Order: sequence, then C-alpha cells, then structure tokens
Amino acid sequence: MKLFLDCLPCLHRQVLEAARIATADETCQARILDRAVGVLARCSEFSCAPELAKAMHEIVREETGIRDPYRAIKRRELDSALALEPRLWDFVGGADDQLERALTVSATGNIMDAALTPDLDITACVSTELDTTFARCDVAALRRDVAGARQILVIADNSGEAVFDKPLLHVLGAGREVRYAVRDAPILNDCTLDEALYAGVGAHATMLSSGSSAPGTVLDNCTPEFLEAFRAADVVISKGQGNFESLSDPTPRPMYFLLKAKCAMIARRLDCTLGDYVFQRRGPEPQAADR
Repeated sequence: MKLFLDCLPCLHRQVLEAARIATADETCQARILDRAVGVLARCSEFSCAPELAKAMHEIVREETGIRDPYRAIKRRELDSALALEPRLWDFVGGADDQLERALTVSATGNIMDAALTPDLDITACVSTELDTTFARCDVAALRRDVAGARQILVIADNSGEAVFDKPLLHVLGAGREVRYAVRDAPILNDCTLDEALYAGVGAHATMLSSGSSAPGTVLDNCTPEFLEAFRAADVVISKGQGNFESLSDPTPRPMYFLLKAKCAMIARRLDCTLGDYVFQRRGPEPQAADR
C-alpha cells in the first residue's frame, strides 16, 4: 500500500494532464477527475501502479470518446527523435565498446517523456544526457548473458524512445533473434505497434504486442504469444519506470531494467538518486551449467 500512496499524487496529476489534452471542456474535465478520485480510493484493489493508471485513463477515453489523446504528442516525439537519429548512430558506431554506448543511447531516450513540454529543447537535452554516466550499470553481466543467447526480448517504453532503442537492438541482434514488445493499445505516450513501425524498429527487431494496455507490462493481461516470448528469451531487457513497477515486485525471472529514476519512490527502490540512470539486473543468478 505504501508504494501506491507514494504514487497517488503523480497519478492524479497525470490523469488531469490527459483530460486537458483530450478536451477543453472544463465540465468534462471535472467529471473525469471526480471519477478518477473514486478509482484512486480503491487503489488497494490493483496489483501495481500501472494497472491503476490504466483504469484511470479508461475514464478519459470513456468521457471524451477519444481513443488516443496523446497521438499528436507521440508523433512530435518521434519526429524529434528521428531528426536526432544520425547523431545517435554516430555516438554508438564510433565507440570501442558499442554495447555500453548503445545502452547509454537507449537510456537517454527515456527523456522523451519530457517532450510533453512543447518548448523543451530535445537536442540540447540529448547532448547533455549522452555525457551522463550510469549510477549502476550491470553491463558485465549482460555481456555474459548475451554471449550464449539466441533470443533476446526488449520491452519498450515511450514512443520517441523507440528511435533511441534502435542502435541497441542492432548491437544485440548480431547473430541473435531480437524481439521488441510494445503496448497493445494507446496509453499516455507509450509505444504501440503504430509508433514502432513509424520509428523504423522493424529493420532491427521483430515487433509484437505485449497484450498489456497499461503503462507497464502487467503479465496477467498479456497475450500467450508475449508470455511465451517472455519465458523463452535468454535475455529480457525492460525499459522505463512503468515496466519496472509492474515487473520488479517480485521480478518473475532474471531480467534487466534500463531506466531513468524520475520519481523519489523509484529512486528509493533502485537505491539511487533522483534523476540517475540505472541498468540493473534482477533475479536469480544463472547456474554454472547455464553460463
């Protein structure tokens, strides 16, 4: 319950933002907030914050009739990211250690959430963020796990971030099958198949829907196809806070979490400082015979 209590103010602000994006009708916005407060009051009924957020954003769709309030914002994020893409590939391609550089680029893409602010200078932000080091980076463990891997699953986060993920998918895909899982339906500015296609992810990975329409990966709501891919993958990399919240308590299998700690609750759980980048392996260590 404490984790939910920490999240409630953020979720309330988030649904207000979605309501204002979806409609200028203040009466409709008020109805959305009234109903959302009722959902927040039942927070103990939900397994994780992303599942709670899904229920709240369904209210926005029901009250406004708009299936994808963030559609224009997602396209703006993607266009901004695609304009930066040559620099991202140069940053990775010019390095001796392309895997670690690709992780840095992929993590940096997490700032595309900030593209919700129209006047944000994404180019300047990326320039700064690419020089930021990880507070924790379990890249040595990733090298070990990838060395014998045949199948890798990357679970996507925000739409614009998909462009930043492409160099990582390319590096991981050398001699391996890489799959890229996205949300089943629009929620916030998260990546669906439409955005992944627009980003050009298909050139570097096989895309699939997770089946989850929450801003995270709620396994109870995922498709059999995704669950099979999740179980069969030799390496799973989960991106962003929503996936961390839905997959880390407890972690259902050995996997990696790649994200920027954007709220105090997540920073505490990762034992890092607010704003830090983290690439962390969680779950049981592989047996010697499996290495």
